[in-house]
Amino acid sequence: MRRNVTAHLSIDVTVPSELAMSVAVAERTGGLTETLDVRLDGVPLKASLIEDAHGTRLHAIRTDVGKLTIDYSAVIEGREPPELCSERDRVRYVRPSRYCESDELAATAVAEFGGLTGYALLEGVSSWVGTRLAYMPRSSLPTDGAVRTLLARAGVCRDYAHLCAALLRASGVPARVVSVYAPGLSPMDFHAVCEAAIDGVWCVVDATALAPRTSLVRIATGRDGADTAFMTVLSGHADLLDMMVSAVVDVLPDDNMMAATHLG
Repeated sequence: MRRNVTAHLSIDVTVPSELAMSVAVAERTGGLTETLDVRLDGVPLKASLIEDAHGTRLHAIRTDVGKLTIDYSAVIEGREPPELCSERDRVRYVRPSRYCESDELAATAVAEFGGLTGYALLEGVSSWVGTRLAYMPRSSLPTDGAVRTLLARAGVCRDYAHLCAALLRASGVPARVVSVYAPGLSPMDFHAVCEAAIDGVWCVVDATALAPRTSLVRIATGRDGADTAFMTVLSGHADLLDMMVSAVVDVLPDDNMMAATHLG
């Protein structure tokens, strides 16, 4: 499998700022060729690499006032092996978090999924979320968590991932949120999915069913959207003006939603 991904961001920096960008493909064992070009008003600017959990690679940028442009491209050859869930992760990702309030959804999880285990639980949660939410762009706020999404019955990929993760954690299964490049996604954008640990292996859960899971490319991994945002303003002030994302694969695979798979 050969995948090509790109991201272009234009940012208006109105006061000197420090940004943390999460657009680079996560660290891989091999098969990755990439370029990152950062410019302020056309002049090249340095970006410093910060290594985060699960291979996430952030780029810190200190910038003066002006128009900041970020261009990233990568070619990914092959797929990574399944990632195992460590004991530390098993504890961390079963706890409630800012956008995945699993403690508030415990009763819902028991009522809807009590008795289900293993991949049957993953399939049950994915199907339940996918049929109860309407995918509606601009229907949610950046501060919405899983509970608000369930009450609103609408959201975007981030909201679907948060609700899946919260329900799985409430069922005793470690679950986390991953930002990805998604070949086959329409309209094209950054995408967010859930991962859950079954029999010690992280399996991908995407209740939106908008892109084949085996074609997804990992960017950032964490507790929820707070850990996987593509842009974080650490200090100063900066506004996103424009963003274009592309992701293609040599052969777009079919996706059997009844079968377990992993991000590769």
